[in-house]
Amino acid sequence: MIELFSADTPNGKKISIMLEEIGYQYKVTKVNLFKDEQFKPEFRKISPFSKIPVIIDHDNNKETVFESGAILMYLGEKSKKFYNPKERLKINQWLMGQMAYVGPMIGQHHQFHHYNPGKSKFGEERYFKITKTIYGDLDERLGQSEFLAGENYTIADIATWPWIARHEWHDVGLKNFKNLTRWYLKISKRDAVIKGFDFMNRGEIIPKP
Repeated sequence: MIELFSADTPNGKKISIMLEEIGYQYKVTKVNLFKDEQFKPEFRKISPFSKIPVIIDHDNNKETVFESGAILMYLGEKSKKFYNPKERLKINQWLMGQMAYVGPMIGQHHQFHHYNPGKSKFGEERYFKITKTIYGDLDERLGQSEFLAGENYTIADIATWPWIARHEWHDVGLKNFKNLTRWYLKISKRDAVIKGFDFMNRGEIIPKP
């Protein structure tokens, strides 16, 4: 059984979606970020940067894994799903692109545009522009292949999709990017994605473009 320590964020949803996709039994241990539970000593023992998500694999000597990209790789290797060894070079590139660029930059856009509008014109304009560029980059790639790493759905898509699922916060206009919209909608229809999106059991519905 996998224990998932998480909060209701795009990074958290990556792992719940992956666990649903591979059909593993798991339980969710909620970490309340607004009450600073991520900074408690007991949590920092399994997450040295005080970040969610983290998993404990109780079927593997209680192995702990932090950082969402590393968790996806671990689960992909363990399940032998969505992480084909023959495709890993491309998968890893798109996964690292999400981890190093897509998530952090869009996350900053959330901070300035969604949570703190009006506090920094420079910050709002900078990260809006970067987010729009990211949409364009992803759209261009998805005009060349069915999924990010090629013709197969992989952990690179699982990592990226939850960030685009917050497109209503971005005000970029997902519908303006036809290839990205096609990809987003196709993944949105997967049963595991629908279940994983609502892993906190709050009745969350995937936003439409």
